Amino acid sequence: MKKLALALLALAAVACTNTKQENNEQQNINPQNETTMEQKINDVAGRVNFGAKQALVTTPQPCVMIATWDKDHNPDVMMAAWAAQLDYNQIVISLSKHKTTDNLEQTGAFTVSFADERNVAESDYFGLVSGNQVPDKVARVGFSVTPSPNVDAPIINEYPLTLECKVVSFEDGMLIGEVVNQSADESILTNGKVDLTKLKPIVFDAAAVCYRALGDSVGQAWGSGKKFQ
Repeated sequence: MKKLALALLALAAVACTNTKQENNEQQNINPQNETTMEQKINDVAGRVNFGAKQALVTTPQPCVMIATWDKDHNPDVMMAAWAAQLDYNQIVISLSKHKTTDNLEQTGAFTVSFADERNVAESDYFGLVSGNQVPDKVARVGFSVTPSPNVDAPIINEYPLTLECKVVSFEDGMLIGEVVNQSADESILTNGKVDLTKLKPIVFDAAAVCYRALGDSVGQAWGSGKKFQ
């Protein structure tokens, strides 16, 4: 399961096209990888064929907000799109070189939150601006932080759902974190569980280069398919 998740993220990292400026804190491809994808492909009949370079591999993607402390104990947040659940209590994120990765080496910890409809502009700003150039970017958007009581990382108060994580490993651009605690504001709970209709998370549409809201429930997991049994 872990190998499959890592393989999918590695494939996404090769195929996704960076549309932000050079100092963008969102993920960007390594230009050296482009040559590996320039191979002859056979078109699938009856369909439009894009090859491997279109940024569609795993779209839509979650808008994951990674928060860390820098060396001066300033909170830093970046947006990442290439993230997935690796195990029951583990998360994997594909990261290139950022201030965040420098912070991770110092603290060995981070928190993960999820951009939602209430904070689209703020979350996008965290992906546009590097903490190396704007060390107070969290305060600039009017956000506040609370130190995590479980890991050496900040919790961004304006994101109602947060995962507190310890770094398990960070090799070849793949960050694996162990989730030691999840906390949620009561405003996004229904019957004691996180309710996505209340959280209203957004996703990144790599094809249209935009953020989209999640839609309505269309079926029951481990239930809708029973009609074929």
